[in-house]
Amino acid sequence: MSIEDKIRWDEKYKNNHPIPIEVPEVVEKFSSLATGDRALDIASGTGRNAKFLAKNGFMVDALDISPVGLSKLDGIDNITTYEVDLDNYKLKENFYDLIVCTYYLNRNLFPQIENALRDGGIFIFETFMHHEENTKVPSNKSFLLNKGELEATFNNRYELLYIHEFMDNILCGEKAMKASMVAKKRLSKLSNL
Repeated sequence: MSIEDKIRWDEKYKNNHPIPIEVPEVVEKFSSLATGDRALDIASGTGRNAKFLAKNGFMVDALDISPVGLSKLDGIDNITTYEVDLDNYKLKENFYDLIVCTYYLNRNLFPQIENALRDGGIFIFETFMHHEENTKVPSNKSFLLNKGELEATFNNRYELLYIHEFMDNILCGEKAMKASMVAKKRLSKLSNL
């Protein structure tokens, strides 16, 4: 990300931009699959996922570039915030039982996410896809998944517990194609000895 991204997100959060406040269904339904209590919320924004996870017993690290967004999490038990540029930040290795990332796509983070998860850890991901019927998605196509991309990317390295590509109605009658995934990190060969 860049300083321009930081400024843009800070302004959106300052002006109460209509960011959806509901936790994505995939997070609600599948976060309980994690067997430990250490969670990471990547690109947490104002923290809807972090708040949900903390309320459900997780110790949450919330990462975002916007201090304005992260300030919405000040004083909430079990949440530690980190203002970071995810293009340069290094995730803690072998630390998390659950990693959640919604509506932020940075393919370069995928190997770090795998390394940050403990064996058997759960990765929950949901974001927008490229589709000709989309009416509201990021304008930069590199921020959009292609059909079948999640399965092709993660199938060999994780146990895929859930994959769903769907058209969703979003704010103000807009619609967007989305993809959701729940993946379990396979046990390393060393842990099987």
